[in-house]
Amino acid sequence: MRRTLPSLAILALACLLTAGCDAGGSASSAGTTTAPAADDPAAPAEDDPEPTPATTGPTAPPEPTVAGTTAAPPKKVPALTCEQLAGAHVGSTKVPYQGYADYLPLAGGVWSGEDGDTVTLQKPCGIGDLDGDGAADAVGAVALNGGGSGTFYTLVVWHNADGEPVYRSLAELDDRTPVVSIAVSGGRAKVVWLTRSADRSMAELDIRRTSYYQLSGSTFTEVSHTDAAYKP
Repeated sequence: MRRTLPSLAILALACLLTAGCDAGGSASSAGTTTAPAADDPAAPAEDDPEPTPATTGPTAPPEPTVAGTTAAPPKKVPALTCEQLAGAHVGSTKVPYQGYADYLPLAGGVWSGEDGDTVTLQKPCGIGDLDGDGAADAVGAVALNGGGSGTFYTLVVWHNADGEPVYRSLAELDDRTPVVSIAVSGGRAKVVWLTRSADRSMAELDIRRTSYYQLSGSTFTEVSHTDAAYKP
């Protein structure tokens, strides 16, 4: 009677024979790595994320940038007035008046020195822009009397410094040559004053002169004039 192998030995032998036969084929599930399966076209795609809803309603305008801002209009300087000249200064160390080393402060339109000299602001006055800065300056006349018969007239220019008169320049006229009127326009001052012919005495006035002055820096210069006969 043939002896039979135990069932366990038979099973082990079968497993060995099977592993050898399948060596070139597919590996057993215990010794191989399963590749990921390809996407199934039939499988449903994942849902797209919900879109962010758009903001509705009006939006605030962007803040203006520095480059886009509108510059504030320049400050308007008030014009000088003839009344202000009654308390202004006449002369300076740079442009002296009648040999005085410093300015002379008017008070009520008058300055009086210890030497007896008196400087008096005259009534004629002109207001207008002389230096092209857009602010109306002032031109007036003062008369110096030293106690004698002579009275020396001088035209004076006051610059408009933020609405205050600041002495700028002057132009000498002559002895006993009163100023009739002053007007400023177009950057020039029109001055009407009385003077005399060369053969007349100091007391005789026979010429009504109309002079035009221009300001250049600290210089106030006559640029032209016309004469007409004058009879007191």
